[in-house]
Amino acid sequence: MALSRRDFLATSAAAASVLGMTGCGSGSGSGDEVKFLVDNNPQGVANAEALVKAFNASRSDGPTFSVDSRPGGTEGDNLVKTRLGTQDMPDVFLYNSGSLFQAIRPAQFLTDLSEEPWVDSIVESFLPGVTVDGAVYGAPIGAAGGGGIMYHKPIYERLGLEVPLTWDEFIKNCQAIKTEGKAAPVIQSYGETSTSQIIMLADFHNVAAATPDFADKYTAHEIGFADDPAALRGFEKTEQIVVDGLVNEDYVSTTYQQGVEYVATGEGAHYPCLSGSLAEIVATYPDQVDDVGYFALPGDDAATNGLTVWLPSGLYIPTYAENTDAAKAFLAFAVSAEGLDALNSLAPPTGPSMVKGIPLPEDVPAAVQDLQIYFDEEGRTTPALEFSSPIKGPNLENILIELGTGAIDAKTAAERYDQDVEKQAQQLGLEGW
Repeated sequence: MALSRRDFLATSAAAASVLGMTGCGSGSGSGDEVKFLVDNNPQGVANAEALVKAFNASRSDGPTFSVDSRPGGTEGDNLVKTRLGTQDMPDVFLYNSGSLFQAIRPAQFLTDLSEEPWVDSIVESFLPGVTVDGAVYGAPIGAAGGGGIMYHKPIYERLGLEVPLTWDEFIKNCQAIKTEGKAAPVIQSYGETSTSQIIMLADFHNVAAATPDFADKYTAHEIGFADDPAALRGFEKTEQIVVDGLVNEDYVSTTYQQGVEYVATGEGAHYPCLSGSLAEIVATYPDQVDDVGYFALPGDDAATNGLTVWLPSGLYIPTYAENTDAAKAFLAFAVSAEGLDALNSLAPPTGPSMVKGIPLPEDVPAAVQDLQIYFDEEGRTTPALEFSSPIKGPNLENILIELGTGAIDAKTAAERYDQDVEKQAQQLGLEGW
């Protein structure tokens, strides 16, 4: 899951071990072939192959591109860093944007793409996730995701409820659903600890609306979650839905797949999740796709209602690429209408495109159209904190499990998280820590 950021301070021994793995390709390829390195997620590989096929078909000369894969997770992070450092990275590769991108030392290892013509066509909210000291190093691939609330539309229609713009309105909707007694107002799925983070992380648009420079101050150790009232709210909201008895009875053991099932079938009215969960519904509950909608996690002020955004991964070119012109042409194709059509050819996107002026396909789920509304209105999207700051403590999900099960209160949880990030910030060598 995109929100569960891994510890990216890899040991040299682990990094060295992945060099011996097979199936990872070697270097950038010959002059007649260029490798495009992606992680080994099956859907991601299929999308990459569709993009490469379309790109090759669009060209009458130049090298041919082919897809190569690498492990995912921490092992993949280690591999990326090692291959960049040993100048063994293919001419184009896919990797995270945001904090993990910053950890691969872009200014040293990646080609500056700031002057490429397509940069002006990229949605502004993506660029900070691939930018260091004003230089743009990556192009987006795939759709953006949102952090918020997936909801069962027939329940809303049956009870005459409206999409809430504030947290108080959301709680009132939940109480009406609880009174009816036919569905759990809010699904939580602590059977997979990473899902415990959604409410707190998805609340960041509201934090930034109240404290616009929170990310910079947080990175500089000038502010924390426990001492900023707006930042503390994400912990308080996580606590409130349990204290008020608004969650499913089996929330401690419920899995992510069960959570998706509950909201798709109407056993639950709301499920805090990333919008990428729509892919699970499309694949597993196709008859219920039109029953599901999506809205941003509400804040305390309707005037600043908006969506916390998870940025897609980026496409990057190492500084020592052998086929730089061809690699740049590939990136330009990936953000063109033709390239996006190729990426969407296997399945409709589960979020808005990061390229301006290219509409969503007509067959996207209604919930994706709900997301697009936030992108169409200025000021209604904010990248998640992990795309604006390199700091994300490794124990957040466990702290939030303690909070959500009543072992600690919101203030204590926030204080523990502020302590949790200190070691990571020190390892990163950040000033002020």
